[in-house]
Amino acid sequence: MKVRAIQDVNGFFQALDECEGRVELITEDHDVLNLASKLTQFIGLTRVFSNPDYTSYEIVCYHAEDYDKLKKYLVPADAN
Repeated sequence: MKVRAIQDVNGFFQALDECEGRVELITEDHDVLNLASKLTQFIGLTRVFSNPDYTSYEIVCYHAEDYDKLKKYLVPADAN
């Protein structure tokens, strides 16, 4: 899913802890960040959110159930 923001970062991190499969964040530069790693979560998401050049990124879940856990925290790229 293409997203432009995470509306509740703390909730998103808690939901990530409940995910059973791999969850990745893919930047517009095609960098792939594995969000299972706490270090990647901290460094990667800080880098993405602090870079005004990124207008959207993609969240990829390898288990459909994991996406259901995360989607309430995501603002789709096409949302107003």
